Amino acid sequence: MKQKIRANGLIAIDVFLVNISLVIAYLLRFDLNYANIPERFIEPLVKLAVISTVVKLITYAVMKLYNSLWKYAGIYEVVMVIAASFISNSIMISYVFLSQTPVPRSIFLICILTDIALIGGVRFAYRVFRRIVKGEMIRFTNSKRVLIAGAGDAGAIIVKEMKSHPELKSTPVAFVDDDKYKIGKKISGVPVVGETKDVSEIIQKLQIDEVIIAMPSASHKKINDIYTGCAQTNCKVKILPSVSQLIDESVVMQKIRDVNIEDLLGREPVYLDIEEIGSYLKDRVVMVTGGGGSIGSELCRQIANFLPKRLVILDNYENNAYDIQNELLYKHPDLKLDTVIANIREKQKMENIFKKYRPDVVFHAAAHKHVPLMEDNPTEAIKNNVFGTLNVAECADKYGTKRFVLISTDKAVNPTNIMGATKRIAEMIIQAMNENSKTEFVAVRFGNVLGSNGSVVPLFKKQIERGGPVTVTHPEITRFFMTIPEAVQLVLQAGAMAKGGEIFVLDMGEPVKISELARNLIRLSGFEPDVDIKIEYIGLRPGEKLYEELMLSEEGLLATKNDKIYVTKPVHIDFKVLQRELDCLKDIMVTNSEEISEYIKLIVPTYKKAGNGN
Repeated sequence: MKQKIRANGLIAIDVFLVNISLVIAYLLRFDLNYANIPERFIEPLVKLAVISTVVKLITYAVMKLYNSLWKYAGIYEVVMVIAASFISNSIMISYVFLSQTPVPRSIFLICILTDIALIGGVRFAYRVFRRIVKGEMIRFTNSKRVLIAGAGDAGAIIVKEMKSHPELKSTPVAFVDDDKYKIGKKISGVPVVGETKDVSEIIQKLQIDEVIIAMPSASHKKINDIYTGCAQTNCKVKILPSVSQLIDESVVMQKIRDVNIEDLLGREPVYLDIEEIGSYLKDRVVMVTGGGGSIGSELCRQIANFLPKRLVILDNYENNAYDIQNELLYKHPDLKLDTVIANIREKQKMENIFKKYRPDVVFHAAAHKHVPLMEDNPTEAIKNNVFGTLNVAECADKYGTKRFVLISTDKAVNPTNIMGATKRIAEMIIQAMNENSKTEFVAVRFGNVLGSNGSVVPLFKKQIERGGPVTVTHPEITRFFMTIPEAVQLVLQAGAMAKGGEIFVLDMGEPVKISELARNLIRLSGFEPDVDIKIEYIGLRPGEKLYEELMLSEEGLLATKNDKIYVTKPVHIDFKVLQRELDCLKDIMVTNSEEISEYIKLIVPTYKKAGNGN
């Protein structure tokens, strides 16, 4: 109803304007002197005005000039006004010519210009009025002063959005950009005042309330540097994370969100060879052990996209398995999915499962992974990580699995804890078995995964929610980090490269100081480190390293065609010797569990038990 009233009002205004336009055209044609107009041209003027009004209103209606929301008018609306004026006046020229009406034909050529000026002018005057009168009143009432990092397309669109939507109560004050050519220039009236490295000084000088990082293609290091500069002030920081939908400018502001830890610690995009991955997953029976866990469930999500013949989720914990099962059935209703609740320690159960499904590809993600817990429960770590892996690997060999991918960890390299040592033995098992099996056994080794169950990030978040303190073991402790989706993508790519016996090592980027991670998380939660939330150093836990490594000294790293995946040189391991050692380990677990650590040193010579880390 409201829109109809506005449309009728606009029609009434147009009736007045097209007649004024005709009069102005006559006056312009005869040098702005009414006396110069011949009498024969004045007589048909009223009739001509009526016909002209009808023709133009019908044309405007057909061209939908009464359907537009003129408060958002832009280039499209300008083009439509020009087109409507040209078409309607062309019709009038044709009418005059065919009816031989005594009217100078140039009148309607002039009318094209006067119509555009009057019809378009009134519409855009409405937009200007809203912006200047209504908009500026809103904007300067509790309005945020915004600095935009990035004077590119994304930044320009954000400025346009802010100026078009005064209800956002955000005033774009300035840009910062590393392109020195842009410094001193203006974009939509907003100046580029400096480089991103000067962001903290500019925030204070211009009294900025909020910074928006509008650099979707920037590296995570650049984003981290900008955030660090902003963190020196009390300024709020937000980010536009992607340009994938910037074509639809109207939704850009909705994409702006708070900075999260993945923005600061994330890495460069992973480029996958989709065809290569699809070649070993499509139309294959794929099994994921530990399929309900952080890595296992993401493996299931991504594998489902490659149209496997059947996906088998195997997990010992029913709740996680149930969650991922429901998620996949909802997203992929045509996926043939089986969820099996079983423990990889039970050899006969594994035999039955493999005999039933005969998987072509197995991703073995089931493991105990918590370092301090496994130090206190070494036999459980061995049962799961060593003998559970042996059970699954032997079944894969027996039932004709084509490819077996073990999910390993950087803690398997020169381990100082039971968990790491058991994962190294798991690597040794699959390398030894590969030498005499038709199954291609490989392992993929990487570091910490952001947001995975039991990782440091969820722990810190819980501590911050409780008001602190945030507990860090050592001021200098560092770790490698990657996101769960990235880790899984690289696992799938490494699996596609496998020929058997390799240990693939993922490029983890630069190690991150855990103390800095804690500080960034506190800031992202809206608090000041060591002021609102304390950081407390509690000392290294049993078996914990100050830093992690990704390869053994004797392995070496070889590049692959993917610049984020490396492969270690094969290390010969005699399976019969390893099997005898595992048999002895099994006996020791039963008869004298206190000797477990000492015996593991015989199997894994690089294992050095550390009471308080290194």
